[in-house]
Amino acid sequence: MSVLINLSALLDDAKCFELVRQTRWPQGFRCPKCGGEHVVRNGHDDTQPHRQRYLCNDCQFRFDDLSDTALAGHHQPLRVWILCLYFMGLNLSNRQIAQELSLNENDVQEMTTQLREGNRSHPQAFQAAGFAGIMGSVRLARAAAMRLQA
Repeated sequence: MSVLINLSALLDDAKCFELVRQTRWPQGFRCPKCGGEHVVRNGHDDTQPHRQRYLCNDCQFRFDDLSDTALAGHHQPLRVWILCLYFMGLNLSNRQIAQELSLNENDVQEMTTQLREGNRSHPQAFQAAGFAGIMGSVRLARAAAMRLQA
């Protein structure tokens, strides 16, 4: 007997953002503009309370967990993007991903296209966010699911 699991419900936003932080800045926060180490926390996003804001004391640049990454500036929650990457790594079709995430197929088409193009055209941004290619993203999504169970 197979048991269906709603993966989207297993990943919460707080754990996804924490995982991005740990993966993006394993040696401590760095400014994406100047690379400076003198970074302080500077509140949270108004619409995504787990999305941390930062201020670089070296160049005064303001940024957040997803700034300068392919995942910035989208209306879907971070957990949906992580799951989309996970399903892409499993080689699911856009139709299957749409069904798994309860999204419109056109939205999933845009997401997967953007993720593939972003990974090719901005590999540094993906690496900076801890998403080193699709398989790196699959490992990230799996790690998030494992941490949730712990």
